[in-house]
Parts: sequence; C-alpha cells; structure tokens
Amino acid sequence: MNERILDQESYAQSTPAKPAHDDGIDLDDLLPKIGEFGLYQKCLLWLVCLPACLPCGFCAFNQLFMTDTPDHWCLVPQLSNFSLAERKMMSIPKKAEDNSTYESCMRYSVNWTEIFELNKSIHFNESWPLEPCLDGYEYDRSEVISSVVIDFDLVCDYDVYPTLGLVALNVGGPVGVYSFGILNDRIGRKKSFFACLSTLLLGSIMTAYAHEYWFWVVARIIVGLTIPAVYQIPFIISLELAGPNYRSFVTVMTCIFYTLGLILLSGVTYVLRDWRSLALATSVPFFFYYLYWFVLPESPRWLLMKDRLEEANNILKTIARVNGKHLPEEFTTKLQKQVLEQKEHGVKETKNANAFSLCKTPNMRLKTILITLNWCASEMVYVGLSYYGPAIGSNQYMSFFLSSAVEIPSYIVCWILMDKVGRRWPLCLSMVISGIFCMVTVLLPNDAENETLILYLISKCFISASFLIIYPYAGELYPTELRGVGIGTSAYIGGLGLIIIPFINYLGTNNLVLPLVLMGALSVVGGLTALRLPETLHTSLPQTAEEGEEIGKDWTYKDCWSCGGPRQVESEGDSYENLDQLELTQAPIMEDEVSDLRPVRRSSMRKLVRQASILETQRDHDGSLKMTYWF
Repeated sequence: MNERILDQESYAQSTPAKPAHDDGIDLDDLLPKIGEFGLYQKCLLWLVCLPACLPCGFCAFNQLFMTDTPDHWCLVPQLSNFSLAERKMMSIPKKAEDNSTYESCMRYSVNWTEIFELNKSIHFNESWPLEPCLDGYEYDRSEVISSVVIDFDLVCDYDVYPTLGLVALNVGGPVGVYSFGILNDRIGRKKSFFACLSTLLLGSIMTAYAHEYWFWVVARIIVGLTIPAVYQIPFIISLELAGPNYRSFVTVMTCIFYTLGLILLSGVTYVLRDWRSLALATSVPFFFYYLYWFVLPESPRWLLMKDRLEEANNILKTIARVNGKHLPEEFTTKLQKQVLEQKEHGVKETKNANAFSLCKTPNMRLKTILITLNWCASEMVYVGLSYYGPAIGSNQYMSFFLSSAVEIPSYIVCWILMDKVGRRWPLCLSMVISGIFCMVTVLLPNDAENETLILYLISKCFISASFLIIYPYAGELYPTELRGVGIGTSAYIGGLGLIIIPFINYLGTNNLVLPLVLMGALSVVGGLTALRLPETLHTSLPQTAEEGEEIGKDWTYKDCWSCGGPRQVESEGDSYENLDQLELTQAPIMEDEVSDLRPVRRSSMRKLVRQASILETQRDHDGSLKMTYWF
C-alpha cells in the first residue's frame, strides 16, 4: 500500500509517513490488538474522563451567579424605623422614563435628622435636590440572599467591577493552558492533572473566603488558570488510549457531558442563593477526585517518550488483560529494540515550525487569517452567549438551563452533517443563522422577554454547532507539518478574544439587546468569511507546507456554492470510504490476526471513522498529544 495514501487517509498523522523499513512504534497499530475501546477504555471514559468535565464547567460559570445584582436603592439610616415602602417613597426619586420604579443610585438630599429633631411635618416634594448614595445601599434579598455585588457594594459607580472579575477569570485561561501544557509534557499527564486540580481547589476555597474584592479577583485568576486545562488532561489520556476509530466518539461525548455539567450547575445555583455556599458546593466535592490517583493511568505515549519502557509495558498489559486480550510479544521485543537504538544513536532532533511559517505564502496566509477569524468569532460568540444566558428572560436559572440544554442536539446533528454535507457550509450556516437570530432581537419591544429568550436559544444552538466544527475543519486545512502550530495559534488568539467578551456583555446593563446585536454581527461576518475556505470533505489532507499552499489556491466564486467534496476514486485503496481497510493494514507484525477484527467492527464505528476527525493529528514528533492545541 502506498505510504503516502496511508498517511493522508488515516487521519493524517502529524509526522511524515514512515518508510517501510522503519521499525518505529505506533500505538495506533497496537490498540486494535489489545482493544480500541474495550472495557478498560470505557471505564476510563465514563468514570474518569467524563466526570472530569464537571469542575471546569462548574468553576467557569458559577461566577455568573456569584455576581448577581439584585434591585437596590440608597440607604438612608435616619429612616430605619419606617417600612420599606415608606423609606423608598420618602427618600428615593422615581425614574423619569418609568414612573413606577425607583432610582438605584440617587436619593433626595434632605437632612432627615434636622426634620425629626424639630418635629417638622414632612411634605414630600419631587423637586428636592438629589445626591448619590452616601451611606451605602439596600438590596432586595427576596431571591438572592447574598452575592459578591451585595457584600462589596459593587453597584452604581462600581458596577463594572463584577465584569472585571470575569475578565480576570478569562485572563488566567490562556496562561494556565500554556503553563499546564508545558507541565503536562514534562512531568506527565497524571501528575499535571493533580497539580491542576489542586490549583483549582485552592482558587475556589480562596474565592469562598474572600473578604475583600481584590482578594476575590486574585482567587478568580487562580481558578482561571485551570480552565479548561483541568478536564483536558484526563481527556487527552482517554484519547491516547482509545483507538483511532473511537476518538470522535470520545470527543463528542465529552462535549455532551460538559453540557450536562452546565445543566447540573443551573440546578445547584437554583438551590443555593448564597455565593460563598455556591463557591464551596461547586468545588469541595471535587476533593474526591484525588482518589483518581489510584485509577488514572499515565499515558503510555508519554512514558515511551521518556524511555520508561517497563511502566508503559505494564499499563498496556493491564489494558489488554481488562479487555480480555493479550499483549503481543512482538510489540515488547520491538519496543526494547527501539529504546536500545535510541540510547545508542540518540534521538534525531526535529525542526519545529513557528507561527511565521503559516504566513510565508499568500494562500496559506489567507487561510490562516480566515481560520483564526472564524475560530475567534465562534469562540467569542459561544462564550459570550453562555455568559449572557442568565440575563435573558424572567428567570435566570431557567434561562441558563435552557441555554445549556440546546447545545446537546446541536452537537449530534452537526456531527452527522459534517459527514454528509462537509465542513464549510455547516460552519457558515451555523454562524450566520446564529448571528441573524441574535440581531433580530433588536426589532422586539423592550418587554418581549419570552420572544427574546426564544431567539437567544436558537442562536445559542447554532453557535454551539459551529464551535464543534471549527476544530476538525482547521486541522484539515493546516498541512501536517504546520498543523500543531496552526491550531495552537488560532486557538490561542481565540482564547485571548474572550477577554473582551465581558465588556461586550456589560453593555447590556443599559440596553439588553445591544450585546446580542454585536455578537450577532461578529458571528455573521465570521460565517460569511468561511465560504472563502476550501472544502475538505473526501479530500486528501496536505502533508507539507507546499501542499497546504496548493489547497484552495484555484478558488473561485463558484466554489462558494459547492457542497461537500469530490470523492477520490483513483483506486480502491485510495477511496475515502475504505479507510477501515487502510487502518487495519498498518501493522505488519499483526497481519495474521487482522481478519479477526472484521466481524467485531460495528457500522456505527465506521461512520465515526469516515467522519475523519482530526483530533489525533495534533501531535508532537513522538506521537503524543499536546494540550496547548486543545484550547
């Protein structure tokens, strides 16, 4: 079989195709022998990887409810003996635009002490001079018992401070992913996960016991360092231990379970209305995750990279035993031979590409800009709408629940459409439709809460689909030798874009639909530019920068209307639909047992293969996944 075809069609591994005489080890050749997705991988996924999604979602979005801003008005200590209705009527002016509600940050400038001492009769006068709240504020605690806003008086002149706290959380994200990514490669996946978990718990405990605003901000930065790294590490372990045919399934299940975590969070926030209790309830239970130390394995790929042969071999034997398989002796022999050769001759250093390599040629430069623009727009709008969920509708808890629940059907439908229609049009339509429904809200009257909520939910559903598409699409557009740095660059810029999202949402303080209009416009622009990208369905993935430059170089406006991609019919082996056969012939030392695998492969799993997930292409030269590519 042609080595080039193997490399392009079998998910385009991030290193060039190996020559026939190369004795290099690829665990993807071994996993079909010991179980691609057997009992061991299933237990790892359902008991470790998927529960590990909860801390990330809980700690990333619980802050939206910690900073609840209830109705408030100026405190007038001299009127403390009067009822609430009397205090407001006597000391708080009504809003000019709405005579039924009271001002939140102004009061009448009246010397109530003098009036009471002289026993003067009170003649209410709307023409009294006004002054700001000099003695603090009163809050409506009927729904929210306490919040960061109430405890630290973050209203009126300080109402931007909760937004700054959300910015602090997002500032920590890119720094943490990069830092824990380095740690992940140096000390291993297992130790870095517990380091990340410890950091998250430290920041969460500091959050709960913060008695100064700036201390609370520092705590949120510490929490932000772990988002989303805290669940990516066990997720990467699961991906590295699952066979190529099941990595798409693992990824989609992770997205779905992450969303289920957000749905659970909406229930927790509904029950707990005290922000300190909420901070503890969404973090303290995760101390039980330290029990993972006894069941979470180290990644065999990382162990092989570190020449820790015996440990890697023991883990692979455990996988084989739990799955009811047998680890071939040929693998151990071959692995020992490779380690001896590395010690004798050393490991050949590879030249790493950088972000400037993406911009050397015009077509590759244009595609990089468009991919990054789409990634940034998709991520910013998705996170922005997630943050804005509690502000829509009359019940913030139900709104957040619905905004999370609508993601699940979008993931499933989008997953199917990508294999039928392609990547470009689903990405374009999902972003454009999401943006249009966002912008239509400006046409609704101010009191149309339910209508605004419905449009918002439709928009959130479609942008969630685009967020799922952009990652594999980018992986297919970047050539193999630049894929890691390309996805890392685009994703990192997208992460930095999240820093300005809280400020956009802050504009909704005075105009509820303004953030929706801005995010909608960003989504439409990003979606339309996606049409300029070439379709990648049923096409060979580029390996070198030169091949990447040729993909889409002859683009014309007619290509905008094409849907899907042409099927390759050069030969049976080159067919995209025969990817199963290509994968099963990659391991020469296992040819005698390949036929045994055919009966156990389900048609549903072939669909996962044909979908050509690029999740496993972001690898280092040693074949291990890099966490920094997942942000």
